[in-house]
Amino acid sequence: MKKIIAGALLALPLAVASIPTQASALEIRVDPGFRRPIQREVVARRYERQRWVPAHWERRNGRRVWIPGRYVRY
Repeated sequence: MKKIIAGALLALPLAVASIPTQASALEIRVDPGFRRPIQREVVARRYERQRWVPAHWERRNGRRVWIPGRYVRY
């Protein structure tokens, strides 16, 4: 009986210390990294043998940069 009481007294401080409190709550932020594309007008082709490259986001120097759509000769 003494061993059970002694074990309970030793385990009690550990159990109380593991109870989460509001002070230990962390703020969670979610950044999906998705931005809606900017709406642009589609420019008519000037030359034959061109292909439309749609607008997109691109990484340059650790930052996201918006690349507008354009026609590319092939």
